[in-house]
Amino acid sequence: MLELDKVSVTFNAGTNNEVRALNEVSLSVEEGDFVTVIGSNGAGKSTLFGAIAGAVTADSGQIRLDGHTITHWPEYKRSQVIGRVFQDPRLGTCPGLTIRENLSLAAVHGRRLSLRRDVKKDQEQWFRDELEHGHLGLEERLDTDVALLSGGQRQSITLVMATLIKPKLLLLDEHTAALDPNAAEQIISLTRNMADRHEMSTVMITHSMQQACDLGNRVIMMHQGEIVFEISGKERYMLTPADLIDRFHSLENAELSDAQMLGQTGTFSQQDLVALTPTSSRNR
Repeated sequence: MLELDKVSVTFNAGTNNEVRALNEVSLSVEEGDFVTVIGSNGAGKSTLFGAIAGAVTADSGQIRLDGHTITHWPEYKRSQVIGRVFQDPRLGTCPGLTIRENLSLAAVHGRRLSLRRDVKKDQEQWFRDELEHGHLGLEERLDTDVALLSGGQRQSITLVMATLIKPKLLLLDEHTAALDPNAAEQIISLTRNMADRHEMSTVMITHSMQQACDLGNRVIMMHQGEIVFEISGKERYMLTPADLIDRFHSLENAELSDAQMLGQTGTFSQQDLVALTPTSSRNR
């Protein structure tokens, strides 16, 4: 469904602030795959999503989706076939519009039809059915302004909007990171439900080792703009958060050794390792 072939992205090229955010990244995502992406801050995860969605221009390489080369497609054109949910719940909905109106916008995404024409009563059951999967009672509040809702409620609506017209690919960019634990758990449950029901190809960035182990059929780790390992198959289903933390520590130790040989000290920061460690492990 998705294929990246040696995709590279460099920011501030030719300056003292040059950063190689992606370094010839290659990745294939099959139809129905659910891939979780982990890595320390600055590993290139969000840049990867930006390159796929068209928000970031690749310096080189090719991006294909469902057999079509989309490398040079503008972001608005890609948004017709790629659903995306951001970390900030406010980015996915329009304040000042009701839940019904927000869902109606999603229902006609990419079609040249006015909002007035498309807020139809006969869509109500469709919207209700989709919202019911979130178990938040939002199906009874279709005429509520989304600005009055909590972050978790808005994120659930964003997730429904992103999948209402089944996209070819769903990108989830740390979509629970800004939520409290209860809201995050509800959104993860809705995410699992949506992915299973729609059988859509999904790629999710997360800093939660537990989420990486609980969701999907593949886990990839990024570091310094590259994919450094992938876990799938039988090994993936036996994976634990402790296993992933061990992988991070092994990578850190290897990086430290290389830096010492060069007389340098740069490694994963302690903040990165704390962020990547499950809460239960931190408390032990």
